[in-house]
This record gives sequence, C-alpha cells and structure tokens, in this order.
Amino acid sequence: MHDLAQQIVSGLATGSIFASMALALVLIYRSMGVINFAQGELAMFSTYVAWQLVQMGVPMWGAFFITIVVAFAGGVLLERLVIRPVERAPQLTLVIVTLGLFTAINGLAGWFWGYVVKPFPTPFPTTPLQIGGVAFSAQDVGVIVVSLVTLGLISLFFQKTKLGLAMRAAALYPDQSRVLGIRVGWMLALGWGLASVVGAISGIMIAPVVFLDPNMMQSVIVYAFAAAVLGGIESPIGAVVGGLILGVVLNLLGTYVEAIGNELRLAAALAIIVAVLVIKPSGLFGRATVQRV
Repeated sequence: MHDLAQQIVSGLATGSIFASMALALVLIYRSMGVINFAQGELAMFSTYVAWQLVQMGVPMWGAFFITIVVAFAGGVLLERLVIRPVERAPQLTLVIVTLGLFTAINGLAGWFWGYVVKPFPTPFPTTPLQIGGVAFSAQDVGVIVVSLVTLGLISLFFQKTKLGLAMRAAALYPDQSRVLGIRVGWMLALGWGLASVVGAISGIMIAPVVFLDPNMMQSVIVYAFAAAVLGGIESPIGAVVGGLILGVVLNLLGTYVEAIGNELRLAAALAIIVAVLVIKPSGLFGRATVQRV
C-alpha cells in the first residue's frame, strides 16, 4: 500500500509537469487555433537561461524568478516579431512557423550551450519527507506544490482580473472584442508571454530529473499534448486534470505492467491520444462542435 501511495505521488508530480505544459498549449491554441509545436523548445531555452544564471552565482530561487521575467518578455517579443506578421495567415502557415521556431530554438540552444547533458540543481531539499509513515521525495512534493500554485494563479488571473477577462474575450470573440476597444493583437502577445512563463516553470521543475540538454522537452511535449487532448484542447481546466490523470496512469502502468515498463510509456501516451480522438474527440472537458448541413 505504501508503494502504491509513493507511485501515485510520483505520478502526480510528473502529471503536474504535463499539466503545466498542456496549459501552455491550450493558451496558444485558444488564441490562434493551432498547436504551438515550439512550446517545449521555449521551455527548454528558458531552463538554460536559469542554468546560466545559477552558473553566474545567482541563487536558485533568484534565477527562477529572473527566468520567469525573461521568459515572459521573450514570449511577447517572439509573438510581435514572428507570429504577428502571419497572424491572419492560413492555419497551415502558422503550423509551419511554429515548426520553424522549434528547429531554430533547438539549434540556438545547441550553439550557445552545446549538446552535452548537464546536471541541473534542484530547488528542493534532498531529504525525503515522511507523511503518514510513507517516504516521499521532496522533489516530487515540491514540483506538485509549485505547479499547482502556478496553475491556480493563472486561473485567478483569467477569472478575477480585467486584463485576464480581456484576454479571454479576445481569444473567444476577437471581432466583437475589437469593437469594444480591446487590442486583440496585444492580448495574443500577452498569451504567448504567459504560455512561455508556464513552460519555463515546467522546464525548471523537470530538469533536475531528466537533466539538461537541448532535446530534454521533446518527449515531455508529447505527453503534454496527450494531456491536452485528454482534457479537451480548448479547456484550461481539462489540461490540468488531463495532465494529472495521465501522469498517475502512466506511472502506475510503467511500475505494475511489466510489458510497458519505462520504455513504452511514450507509446502508451500516443495510444491515449488515438483512443481519445476516436472515442471522444472533444476530450473530458471539451465541448463537442455541431455542424449543420
């Protein structure tokens, strides 16, 4: 029973990372109607920024908050310089642009820092925590707390602030929002900034586990996409719930189903994507669209 509890907590920690990345994907999807394939690379690049700050002597949590600011500014700047010129282009063009960003950011990180795997310091104590007689990793508990606090703050921002409400309106009803005086273009830029912040937090939280290299987020983004599809690609709540469910399910399958183990977890995530798209394309919290002919 204790082993099961440990596996569930570990799954929740991993799932909270998936949830954060899935939320970042949802933020961009609701604004643009396409998946940002460069989201994982943006998170990776931000994690390298945090690593570089630590190497320069900045305390870990100081580097964390500085990186958040840099990630937000970078996301806004990227939207203004790269996405803005093709904002009204066909969806295929936007997809190609995000794929181009994926390649460019990955290459840029490799050029700056090389492709050698680097250890990343954990911001949490290394001493295990004892809860109810069960030993839990402080890294797992810390990741869960930081990720859920981040997701909660994002939720409050969108529900309780005027700027958050304006961003929601711009994403759902852009034409009507323009009539009301909302600067839809800048709302999209702020959405990219927030998505970059959420991705940066995910990267910093997972880097101590998977180590730091330019390809570290490429499997994580697949899991995040599976979480977003499971929860509903247009639902922020669905992204969170889908990420947590996916993390626990994959961890339990990898631990207790010998045929899957660690090697086939990615294949299991892809199978979940296919199953959801076949059985319930709108996801757990998504709304099914009806077309009349």
